[in-house]
Amino acid sequence: MTKILAGDPVRFLFALPGFHAEERGAEVALLSVADALAMAGDEVTVIGSGPPRTGPAYRYRQVKAINRRRFEKFPKFPPLRSETSWEDLSFAAGLLRAYDPADFDITVTCNYPFSHWALRRGGSRAPRHLFVTQNGDWPARSDDAEFRFFRCDGLVCTNPDYQQTSAERWRTVLIPNGVEPGRYASAEGNRAAFGLPADRPVVLMVSAFIETKRVLDGMRAVAPLDGVHFAVAGDGPMRDEVDRLAADILPGRFTRLTTTADRMPALYRSADAFLHMSLLESFGNVFVEAMASGLPIVGHDTPRLRWIVGERETLCDTQDGPATTRAIARALEIGRGHPDPRAQDFGWPAIAARYRAFALEVLAA
Repeated sequence: MTKILAGDPVRFLFALPGFHAEERGAEVALLSVADALAMAGDEVTVIGSGPPRTGPAYRYRQVKAINRRRFEKFPKFPPLRSETSWEDLSFAAGLLRAYDPADFDITVTCNYPFSHWALRRGGSRAPRHLFVTQNGDWPARSDDAEFRFFRCDGLVCTNPDYQQTSAERWRTVLIPNGVEPGRYASAEGNRAAFGLPADRPVVLMVSAFIETKRVLDGMRAVAPLDGVHFAVAGDGPMRDEVDRLAADILPGRFTRLTTTADRMPALYRSADAFLHMSLLESFGNVFVEAMASGLPIVGHDTPRLRWIVGERETLCDTQDGPATTRAIARALEIGRGHPDPRAQDFGWPAIAARYRAFALEVLAA
């Protein structure tokens, strides 16, 4: 492998089936890093299943994949443990054909196992591989089933817990996710555009409709607050359950919507408080987006979340329904204010620079 000096461009490849097809946390985060690296002068290629876009500084290649929604009713077993694993398998088949290991110095993904395995091929020609714990650190710390085949040259840990767990086993670095603070701070709210009422307080959740996000528990926590409207931006296999529960406990006070990344700042600025019910997010871009929008945040009180958002009286044990309802009520009393200055620490150019520094460390090892 050619020696890379600090000033030389690094040839990065970012690969994930959801790139240009989805607007979720992992996709938004890694594409933002890729774009910032390309704008700073590195040679960055992105491979995803969605169509090309105008605007990004990176090069893009489209590889077809079968969307995870098609697999929601498929059987689940190792290593095809979820609809996302099925989607990843369909993507990896095309990735193997589209990817020449000799073209890159560093590959990056957060999907395991199939995209990860595809990027690891190449023998002596294989580039160094970074795995990002966007979807959890289980592949890096488990030796069960397919996880025993996990290998990486560098592990990007999105929170201190993951780094502490993996530091003895892998070369690690602590790099959080980021945000464009200015986009959220300067956006104007537009409730009419999102179908939200103008005369009621609005609690916003931005979440996939899957079990671990606990959207149903969030609905139950908002329901006792008379006159409060609950909006959830997202989609997933539990959408029908969400709709049924909304009709039962939040009639006329619930909005389920999907929107594009460019409209998210306006959506945040259209709300009065932010709620997220996941017990242990690997990072949670949504918290930084809410901070940048000036929203009070209700979330599950853990050291990991306080590391991101700081000490807040509206953090609570979200497994306690009445306590969560009280925290939401308190957040609405506080109301939307000025953007949290902490959000400035998560700007994408600074985050991307930390990725680059770690890539150089891995290449020099």
